[in-house]
Amino acid sequence: MAIRRRSIATALVALVLIGAAAYWWQQPARQQQPRFGRGDDGPVPVIAALTQRNDVPVYLDGVGTIRALNTVTVRPQVDGRLLSVNYTEGQQVDSGYVLAKIDPTTYQAAYDQVVAKKALDEATLANARLDLERYIRLAASNSIARQQLDTQKALVAQLEAQVKLDQAQIDNAKAILDYTTITAPISGRTGIRVVDQGNIVRASDSNGIVVITQLQPISILFTLPQQQLGDVNRAFAQGPLPVEVFGADNKTVVERGELKVVDNQVDPSTGTIKLKAEFANRDLQLWPGAFVNVRLLVNTLKQVVVAPTAAVQRGPTGTFVYVVRPDNKVAVRPVTVSQQDEVQAVIARGLDADERVVTTGFARLTADAAVTVTKAEAAPSPDAQPAQPRRERRRGGAQGQQRSEASPSASPSPRQ
Repeated sequence: MAIRRRSIATALVALVLIGAAAYWWQQPARQQQPRFGRGDDGPVPVIAALTQRNDVPVYLDGVGTIRALNTVTVRPQVDGRLLSVNYTEGQQVDSGYVLAKIDPTTYQAAYDQVVAKKALDEATLANARLDLERYIRLAASNSIARQQLDTQKALVAQLEAQVKLDQAQIDNAKAILDYTTITAPISGRTGIRVVDQGNIVRASDSNGIVVITQLQPISILFTLPQQQLGDVNRAFAQGPLPVEVFGADNKTVVERGELKVVDNQVDPSTGTIKLKAEFANRDLQLWPGAFVNVRLLVNTLKQVVVAPTAAVQRGPTGTFVYVVRPDNKVAVRPVTVSQQDEVQAVIARGLDADERVVTTGFARLTADAAVTVTKAEAAPSPDAQPAQPRRERRRGGAQGQQRSEASPSASPSPRQ
C-alpha cells in the first residue's frame, strides 16, 4: 500500500514538472506572437490609392472569328492538260496574274475554224451585194423581173445574218481559248497547290487549282448580347465605331479597325446580334479562321471619378470603400458604381477626386480605425488593360462586384 502511494505521488510530481517546463518554453513564443482582431493594437497597415477624374471609354467586349474579305477557289473552265503552274504556294498575287496555263491546241483550232468560216461568208456576202446593185439597175429599166430583185435582197440579208452568226461563234471560241490561261480573279494570297503541272484538269473538278484569300483588308465577325443592341445602334448612328483586336496574351492590341455592319436580326436561339468589322491588317497579324477577343468603343464618359476596382467592397447594405481621412483614420463611405472592370471602377456617387481609398489590408479595418499607409498608389489610367481575358464589360454597381475582404462588422454605417 505504501509503495502504491509513493508511485502515485511520483507520477503527480512528474506531471507538475512537465507542465511547468511546457509553460516556460511557450511563454516567449506567446509574447512574440501579434494579436489580431482588436482595434487597439496600433495602426493597421494598409495600401491606399488616390482617386482621379478622367475620361473613361466604354467598351463592349466579345469573341469574334476572323474571315477573309474575299475567298475564291480558282477552277478551270475548260478541260485539258495543265502545261504550267506559274505561282508559288503562299505568294501574294494581284488581280489578273497568270496562275496556270492549259494546253490550248484544240481550242486554238476551233477558233481558227470559225474565223475562216466568217471570212468565207463575208466573201459570199460581198458578191451578193454586187449582184444586188446590178439587179437594182436592171429593174429600173424593166430588164429583169421584180421577183428576181426581191430574191437577191433576201439572199443579201441572209448572208449578213450569217456573218453576224460567225462573229458570235468567233467571240465564243475566243472566250474558250482565253480560258486556257487561268488568271487570278482577285488580289490575295495563294494557298497550297491542289493540282501539279502535267495533270489533266476538267471544268467539273470541285477542288479547283488553288484557293486565293484576300487578307488586306480583312474582316471579323463577332457577337454581342441583344441587350447591348440599343447602345450600339445609337453610337453607330453618329459615325464609325472603333474596334480593337487583342493578341494571344489578351492584353496587347494588335489591330484597330472600324465597325462596318450590324446584322438586321437577332439570333433567337442565342439572344445575340452579329456584327462585322473591317481591318487593314497591314502587318498580317490577323489570319482567317482564328478566334480573337475584340472590344467595341461605344461611348466615352467625360471627367468621371475613377478608383481601383480592388478598393470597392460589398457589404449587406451595398457597395462601399474605406476612405483614409487626413487624420489617418478610415471612414466607411457608401458608393454607387456605374461601371467597372478588372482594373478600375467608375464612381457615380460617394467619392470625389484626390481622395485616398484603401485597396489592400481590409481584414482588421473598422470604422474610425487608425491606419498606416505603407504605400500610396495612383488610380489606374483609363487605358489600362486587365490581367485576364475579358468577355463583357460589366455595368452597374450591383454586377460583378468583388467579395469584400472585411469582416461583417465592417459594413458601412449611417454616419461618416
